[in-house]
Amino acid sequence: MKKDPLPIKFFELTFSELTLELNKRYGKGAYYATVIFREIYANGNTNIGNAPAFLRSTTFCRQLCQDLEINLNPITEIKKEEGLTKFVTRLKDGLKIESVIVPMATHYTLCLSTQVGCKMGCRFCETALLGFLRNLSVEEIVGQLYTAKFRFGVHVRNVVFMGMGEPLDNYDNVVQAIRVMEDQRGMDIPKRYVSVSTSGRIDGIQKLAALNWPQLNLAVSLNASNDQIRSKIMPINNVYPMVKLREALLDFPMKKNGAIYIEYVLIKNLNDCREHARQLADYLKPLKVKVNVIPYNPHTNSFFEIPDERDVSRFLNWLVEEKIFVRKRSTKGQDILAGCGQLGKNPLSKNQSV
Repeated sequence: MKKDPLPIKFFELTFSELTLELNKRYGKGAYYATVIFREIYANGNTNIGNAPAFLRSTTFCRQLCQDLEINLNPITEIKKEEGLTKFVTRLKDGLKIESVIVPMATHYTLCLSTQVGCKMGCRFCETALLGFLRNLSVEEIVGQLYTAKFRFGVHVRNVVFMGMGEPLDNYDNVVQAIRVMEDQRGMDIPKRYVSVSTSGRIDGIQKLAALNWPQLNLAVSLNASNDQIRSKIMPINNVYPMVKLREALLDFPMKKNGAIYIEYVLIKNLNDCREHARQLADYLKPLKVKVNVIPYNPHTNSFFEIPDERDVSRFLNWLVEEKIFVRKRSTKGQDILAGCGQLGKNPLSKNQSV
């Protein structure tokens, strides 16, 4: 066996990549990769040394168990509200991330994080208050899905990259995490059930478009109908203004009858008047889109106003009049700070694992 000093980070590899790694290091192949994937992803067994297939090859098993890293970080806090579950994971360096399991009518959706903190500085977002601390590794991203499946026992069908951080600011790790998650021998989450949300990093959108993954869903956190308002609440607009953003979205590959999801956080007396609805409709008309209107969720020391139901309904109706496909996103999880824009209050708190 050829000894490699670097560990094999299991949650960062697809089945094919693990097979190549086993062959390179030990002269083994797909048979043992199949055993490992079955034990970990199908059976939830991270102690592969007790798998029957390895009992007949003790020397190989001993070396593999030394080399194979199956890192699952401890959960320090769990909060629930109306079927929704938010769990906090403590990483090896003591930092923390938050993930949310959202019950849908027929399945579960996992909202996962890609960074600790965020560089984007959106003024309506709790995560932005942290600043940027670091990117998550591939295994830290994939580990959130594995935890949801085996710690909480839920069948996650949809994965949305809408938690802490800007996914396209951690482009390489997010793309590899999608490849790992979609592997049919592993988590088996097809791209059509995966959504990547961005605040509008045009360079990342263009790189994602170049992969030519039309099944992958793209969501854009727009939140304004003009550059003046968007620059006020989203500093990224000073670098990537709305006209340039729309050009990038026009070039993004989509499946037949597909659409780009536009996220619009509705803030009272800021972006919620009739003229804003008209401007938004005019901006979006060249695009194939579905608009999600999200009533603003307050965060620490928030100075924005929360729209009431009448405000939200009125804005939705204005967009319908403009022939824009629109729907209201639910506001589940506000009381446990699990709503949109509320994640990431205490990245260094010292709660014990649960």
